[in-house]
Parts: sequence; structure tokens; C-alpha cells
Amino acid sequence: MLMRLIYNLVLPVGFLGFLPGMLWKLKHRPGWKATFGERFGRYTPERVKELEGFRGAIWIHAVSVGESMIALSFVKRYLALHPQRRFVISTTTTTGQELVRKALEPFDHRVTAIFCPIDFLRYVRKVFDLVMPSALVILETELWPNMIAEARHRAIPLILANARMSDHSARGYRKFRCFFGPLLNQFDLISAQSEGDKARFLSVAPEVKVVNQGNLKFDQKLPDHFTPLELDAFFGAGKTVIVAASTHPGEENLIADVFGELRKKHPELRLVLVPRHAERGGEIAAMLAAKKISYLQRSQHGECTGEIDCLLADTTGELLRIMAAADLILMGKSFAGQNEGHNLIEPALLGKAVICGRELTNFRFLLDLLRSKDAVMCVSDGELPGAIETLLADPNRRREMGLRGKSAVEENSGATQRTMEAIEQEIAKKEMRS
Repeated sequence: MLMRLIYNLVLPVGFLGFLPGMLWKLKHRPGWKATFGERFGRYTPERVKELEGFRGAIWIHAVSVGESMIALSFVKRYLALHPQRRFVISTTTTTGQELVRKALEPFDHRVTAIFCPIDFLRYVRKVFDLVMPSALVILETELWPNMIAEARHRAIPLILANARMSDHSARGYRKFRCFFGPLLNQFDLISAQSEGDKARFLSVAPEVKVVNQGNLKFDQKLPDHFTPLELDAFFGAGKTVIVAASTHPGEENLIADVFGELRKKHPELRLVLVPRHAERGGEIAAMLAAKKISYLQRSQHGECTGEIDCLLADTTGELLRIMAAADLILMGKSFAGQNEGHNLIEPALLGKAVICGRELTNFRFLLDLLRSKDAVMCVSDGELPGAIETLLADPNRRREMGLRGKSAVEENSGATQRTMEAIEQEIAKKEMRS
């Protein structure tokens, strides 16, 4: 109680420091912005009426695009088994909000999207009063103390689903165990992605109810009517395409240099750069221009009027379609001093050969799994050119790596079913108590 009091005293000051960055992102990042006032408890009368119609729904909180895709896939399978359920999906980012809103129509008014409120108690309570959720399911590790405490106060089943905790986060949480321990103990259930994640949660809160139910992304399916992005329009036919996915600062420069050297020997080679944060498109475009690499910045020009060497895909919601058109994928946040990594399940699901850095601290279980199946190449920055050249020279090896990765994903499916059952059990417990 004392720690939460301190949190609410400090929150307004912290928010003032956070506000400029939030407004900058609101201005520069794409996505749905029309209802962003919901983050501050502002709802039109029409929205109030709509949300009141969702009373008793399961509230699923995602953050950005990645978690929103998990949420949509999860809800689709949930409704197939429990068609009476309704869902409210909240996001923090405009890109995540746009992704969810674009996907709502097939759900036939059983799903709606809102912006997650800033964690001030008055804003949080307003959402709970409007929706009166039957359960609150938070994806991965998005811990907002007032949201969690309010659900607990109202005896609403509280589940942390697809939960993960990196070594770095675990060290920080253990350092402030007096705060994070009681916070985690408020959850009725924590559904961890792996045994390692389970152990790290227990190291912070030994009494928390945590089980290893697997990674929901292993159950991800390609969208209906899915088609790869047509890259021939940018590069011409018969080209070999490398996609650098979800890159971070420093990686684009490294990959562009490697690409420039490889092009001398492989003139058919083409590159797609997909930065993790689309607002960095301008700085990456300047870098490509300085290196005299012909490119098109997709956010500015959309379609291509002539062949180029590099497509700078500084857009959102296209990564899956772009990766599907690739011959080889480099996974970002794993080179040029980055080692946290991004999720490798999507390229594996697509049956693509993948190269990444030697360590993915946020996805250690997944990396170990794919590495044990010889479905990924892990290299240092200096080894990257040789690794790319090895796979360029051996299409059969690329194809076999992709098939092994896809098989590994399929073998580890089932988390969705286990998580659904756990949520239904928690809702049933609440109904019995009532």
C-alpha cells in the first residue's frame, strides 16, 4: 500500500517528463489518432454508449503492433470456441490501434478497440466503469500499478498472458522487489512463455502463481487471403532479396555496408530495410543517399516508377508481407551492439532462412530452440558477410532451414488453448464466489 501511495505521488512528476516524448511520437508516428484522447479519459457520447454495450467483455491489453497481432489471433481462436464472449482490446500506440481497428469487421461487433488510459487512477477507473470487464488479460509484461490494483479491488480476474521477463528486467525487478513483488502477487495467474521466464518471475515474487504455458506466437496463423508484397515492382524480376527486419540504430549502416560489398559479387542482390520505428525513415534515407545506394522511401513515395537497389519500408503493418517475399531475412536488434533481439517466430512461420546475432537476451528460449533445429544462423557483425554469402550460394540450404523452423513452430503450438482454458477457469471462479 505504501509503495502504491509513493507511486501515485511520483507519477504526475514522471508523466511531465514522459509527455514531450509521447506528443512527439503522436505527431511523427503513423497510425490511428482520432480517439487518442481516450488515453486521458475523454470519450464521446457515442463511444460511451458503445463501450457500455461491451459490459462483461474480456479486456485484453496489448501495447503496440506485435502484441496487437497476438491479441487479434488469440481473440479469433477464442471466439471460435466461445462465440458468446466479447472483447475489448486496448493499445498504447497509434500503430497498434490502427492495426486492431482495421481487423474488427470480421468479428461482427463482438470486438472493439480503445486506447489504454494513462495510469492515473481517475482515467483507469473510467474504463472499468464503462466496460465492467469479466477479466483483464495483460499481454507480455505491461505492468501498470493502478490498472492492476483497480482490477484486484473490483475482484476482476487478472491474468498476465504470454508473459516474458529478460535477465536485464529480472535484475531490475529484483533490485526493487519491495515494489514489483507485491505488484506481481496481485495477478491471479501469470502464464509464462518458457521455463526460464517462469523462473525469473519466481525470483522476483516467489509466491506468485506462475505456470509455463508456452508462447502464443507459436499458434499464430497467416491472415486470411494473405499474399506477399510484390517486390518485382521495385526491383524487377528475378532478383535475390534480403530483408533486414525490425532494425535499430547502427544496424542499418552495418547492413548497408555489407550489402554494398556483396553487390560487387552478386549484382542481382536487392535489400529491404524495415526499421523498427518508422519515424527514423528520414535519417536512414540520408544514410543510404550518402552511400550512393539507390532507394525508395515507401512512406514518401509508395509505389516505384523505376528499379532501385533498396526499398526503405518505413511503414507499419507490412513486415509480414515483406518477409514473405524475401529470400533471406536478417533479424534486427541483434547486430551493431544490439543483443535483445526480436521474435523469430514470424519468419519461421513463413518458412524463411534467418540470420541473427549471437545472442537474443529477450528471446533466449526461442533462439535455443531454432538453433537446436539448425533453423537459424547466429553470427557476429564480422561474420555477417560470410554468412549471407554462404546462404546466397545454397538455395537448398535456405529452403531446408526455413522448413525446419516452420516445423519447430508447429511442434510447440498449443499455448492459445491452454491460456483460454486458464482464463475461463478464473472467470468461473469469480462467478462461483459471486
